[in-house]
Amino acid sequence: MKKIDDLIASVTSIHDRYKAGRMERETVREWVLGLGGYPAPYAAPLQEAAAWFRPIHKIEPDTLKVEDLARLKAIIEGGRT
Repeated sequence: MKKIDDLIASVTSIHDRYKAGRMERETVREWVLGLGGYPAPYAAPLQEAAAWFRPIHKIEPDTLKVEDLARLKAIIEGGRT
């Protein structure tokens, strides 16, 4: 079984670096899509994030980043957003 503490630490790190502009969206996208499965309550926000990041969205970059960050935060919080 995958470690939840490792997941939270990784997602927090990715979230913070992306928010600060130290990571490109494509890197975050590829990372999220490679996460795989985790148990509840993390399974649902992970699946939602993967579904969000799978297609390439054609929306305003600032809005896109806000939505991306919200999905990462939902993983950290176990879907409690």
